[in-house]
Amino acid sequence: MTADPTAGPTAPLRASGPVDEDVDLVEDAAPVRGVGWVLLVGGLVGAVVALVLLIDKLELLANPDYIPSCSIDPVLSCGTIMKTWQASLLGFPNPVIGLLTFPLVIVSGALVLSKVELPRWYWLALQAGSFAGVVFVHWLIVQSLVVINALCPYCIVAWVAVLAIFWFTTMHNLREGHLGGEPAGEALVRRHGWGLAAWYLLIVVAVVATFPAYFGAMVGLA
Repeated sequence: MTADPTAGPTAPLRASGPVDEDVDLVEDAAPVRGVGWVLLVGGLVGAVVALVLLIDKLELLANPDYIPSCSIDPVLSCGTIMKTWQASLLGFPNPVIGLLTFPLVIVSGALVLSKVELPRWYWLALQAGSFAGVVFVHWLIVQSLVVINALCPYCIVAWVAVLAIFWFTTMHNLREGHLGGEPAGEALVRRHGWGLAAWYLLIVVAVVATFPAYFGAMVGLA
């Protein structure tokens, strides 16, 4: 009686195919779900901040003596910034832009988490919108640090959200090859968080360097 050539050590190899495929599917879905959560949470945070800032702005317009809820001291002072022309770049309060755009980001995140396959054009539109948001945020950062010399705490929260939305959207588009060329390797996808952390760190350094005495006093160095 001869041995069955399909038995023995080769048998488990046949079963490993579907298992490996399932693992690959889970690993492929994880980065996409991560993008979905960033879009959803980032959009929610941005929308709430924009609403609060708009309410404070309207109160300030009605009463010039009103002190916004995020005006803490001469440096952390939303009121100082709200009274400048930079706070209404397009002729209306900047938070209105957030109230118009962040809900779209929220919907996008909800769709991704619901496993809806969004078309390439949709991701490119999200890429363009988030890029415009990043450019606007950096313009505001320069204006706050160089021109106005004051910081808006709520605005900083919005900055963090916009940068995260742009970063994760870009990483997803690179991974899927939506921006042209070959899809990015897994190494980029798994380690891209370091890039975002470095970006945040550079902004923190710029803020601290602009107000060294203020932040030095906070930690007991002045």
